[in-house]
Amino acid sequence: MREGDGLKKSFEALYAEYYDKVYCFLYRLCADGDLAEDLTQETFLQAYTSFHRFRGDCELFTWIASIGKHVYFKYLKKNKLDLDSANLELVVNTYCAGCIDPEEHLRRKDVEKAVRGIVEGIPKKYRDVVLLRIYAELSFAQIALVLKISENSAKVIYFRAKKMLLEVLKHEFEL
Repeated sequence: MREGDGLKKSFEALYAEYYDKVYCFLYRLCADGDLAEDLTQETFLQAYTSFHRFRGDCELFTWIASIGKHVYFKYLKKNKLDLDSANLELVVNTYCAGCIDPEEHLRRKDVEKAVRGIVEGIPKKYRDVVLLRIYAELSFAQIALVLKISENSAKVIYFRAKKMLLEVLKHEFEL
């Protein structure tokens, strides 16, 4: 991006292109529209003020998602919340896609509670990869860039976390 007006116009185009995707990512993490909007604005503000640090060794969205992740973690820390307060409804909806009747709705709530408990129990490095893979829908290459790990490490961590989640769910719900 160029200096001055050129930078501003280029960043406005970038904002228009990625706003919805960043907002959706942050909304899935916090499940609060107003908060997601605030976090999205803060993410783009930080991206704008630190664009000179963008090296171009990853896609722009990967870089912006990384900033968004840090903005969200900073919000959690500032408000003395834990990462586990992140919305895990997407995981539950994947499991209970056909839940319709009240009995299934209660089962869904039980699964959601169990998933929250499971995620609380796994190490941070597993949570980070799971959140970026599921909520941000990032590729393993993008996750590797965001977390500064190798692509193979991202894959291994994700599949180990997934295995942990499935084992506990099988035990809890006799799947």
